Amino acid sequence: MSDMQKRPEDIDRESEEIIEETMKEIFDDINNSDEFKEMDDSYEESEEAEESGQEDKTEEENDRPDMEDTDTGGISSDDSDIEAAKRIGDGEESDGIDVPDEDAPGFAVDEDDTEESDSEEDDSESEDDDFETREEDYESEDDDGEKEETEAEKELRRHRRRKKAGIIAASVLGALILIYLGFALFFNSHFMFFTEINGQDFSMKSVGQVEEYMKKQVADYVLTLEESDGGSETVRGSDISLEYVQGKELKELVKKQNNFCWIESLWKHPEITAEVGVKYDENALKSMIENLNCLKPENQTESVDAHPEFKDTEFVVVPEVIGTQIDTEKFNEAVATAINGFASTVNLTDAGCYIKPRFVSDSKEVIAAKDAMNSYLGASITYDFSPSTEVVDASVISQWVKVDGDMNVTFDEEAVKAYIQTLADKYNTKGKTRTFTTASGNSVTVEGGSYGWRIDQEAEYNALTANIKNGETVTREPEYSSRAASHDANDFGNTYAEVDLTNQQMYFIQNGQVVLQSGIVTGNPSKGHATPQGTYSLAYKALDQVLRGKKLPDGTYEYESPVKFWMPFNGGIGFHDATWQPTFGGARYQTNGSHGCVNMPYDKASQLYDLISAGTPVILHY
Repeated sequence: MSDMQKRPEDIDRESEEIIEETMKEIFDDINNSDEFKEMDDSYEESEEAEESGQEDKTEEENDRPDMEDTDTGGISSDDSDIEAAKRIGDGEESDGIDVPDEDAPGFAVDEDDTEESDSEEDDSESEDDDFETREEDYESEDDDGEKEETEAEKELRRHRRRKKAGIIAASVLGALILIYLGFALFFNSHFMFFTEINGQDFSMKSVGQVEEYMKKQVADYVLTLEESDGGSETVRGSDISLEYVQGKELKELVKKQNNFCWIESLWKHPEITAEVGVKYDENALKSMIENLNCLKPENQTESVDAHPEFKDTEFVVVPEVIGTQIDTEKFNEAVATAINGFASTVNLTDAGCYIKPRFVSDSKEVIAAKDAMNSYLGASITYDFSPSTEVVDASVISQWVKVDGDMNVTFDEEAVKAYIQTLADKYNTKGKTRTFTTASGNSVTVEGGSYGWRIDQEAEYNALTANIKNGETVTREPEYSSRAASHDANDFGNTYAEVDLTNQQMYFIQNGQVVLQSGIVTGNPSKGHATPQGTYSLAYKALDQVLRGKKLPDGTYEYESPVKFWMPFNGGIGFHDATWQPTFGGARYQTNGSHGCVNMPYDKASQLYDLISAGTPVILHY
């Protein structure tokens, strides 16, 4: 295990402890630096000059005459200041002349000067008289004098304390500056506190120490690939012939440090990513990568985009799922960068090696799609199939609203059309076989015809999706291409025309009652003109029409028959008066039948014309 691995506790130390441990090394660097030596030589010269000046000063003082000493009474300047302040406090007045106290330290009378003292005695006596007079004047001011003495002493003490404090502060500041500059000088060739290079701690290490570490680690180098599912795979340096190559990168990194801002590294831990100088067999690395389990197709799953999904009562955003499908280009780049940087691990997720989803939970496209889809859930469409109803609400709409790969909201067209088809299957009656009770009370089965309900499915799809997009709440019928009288079992209702092809009779039933009955002549079956059975509805009615047959090559028609009352229900087949028929009913239709129309006596046709209207059901049966 390397030195760097043996000391992980360095990272957790307090900054003060690290600084204390580093001080000796810093000051050794300072003492050995050229700049410090120059400063030291200059300082020694200044010291020598100062000592020489002091000696000269001492000699000069020793050479002074004794008269100068007697002027001060042997008291230093500072002591004289204190003594003067004391004399003033005792009420003495110096008149600008220092009067030393006989008891004061350093005061002595020279025997050789006795005569001079005697000669001055008379003058002193006269001055003593004046002094006693002044002393009496001062006695009245004794209290104020004591106060002035106290303030003067205090002021002097404060002055000296301030002076001393200033000297101490300047000394401390100087020491701190020296320490700060020492660290700055140290970090000119070392990495700062808490520095990591490619994930490895190199705090306060020199370039040489880092390079030595790299050299030692090459033989045992292992790159661990951390996969998203918690698994891992490794690439060993020995398998790719990894070698350390000394370069200039580390030196450049040290130079790029702002060493005068070294203190910031105590809380801003520098993290450096760099190529530190290695070489390896690229073909061997490529071969190893190709055989990694994480790159095998069977071990890769695609990512899933975040998307809206219906939950309970509304659409919510389902978060994205990051799969294990590898972006090969980014993977190769991440591995190469790690090896070149001598990194020990690569987290494939952090390195962006997996193909990520296009849309995530907070993508604006996903949120907009969710909101749009939820707005559609406010629609409610009620289909009226009296007496039945069908409702399209949020529970149904939520199954139809979809988003495509670009988060565009669409309708599942096939699902919507399938729903409409279920309505058609349930409610369409057109063309269906019906069980019918005749006017004579017989039950017959009627097949074919064009009558009945039929939903126009294409038109209804457009109408329904428009209702949903607009968030409408409506009750309506579907779009029909064919209508009937009711949605009951007998969709023709209780007002209709009945044609009994077997008995050659017709009936008009109004509100369940027979209001008209007449013999008829229908199509001639022997000529292929038999009137078809089925359920139809009257198309329209018109007066004074000419019924024509097929147009012949010469421009004439197969037949032309003017009629007064024309009421078609099956293309060119309809009710009309037939004045050319001598009789109606019975078996006449088998020999003298029509081309398919229902021939009626003139008066019966007139009555029917008044009773029937467009859309009235017409039921023909055998």
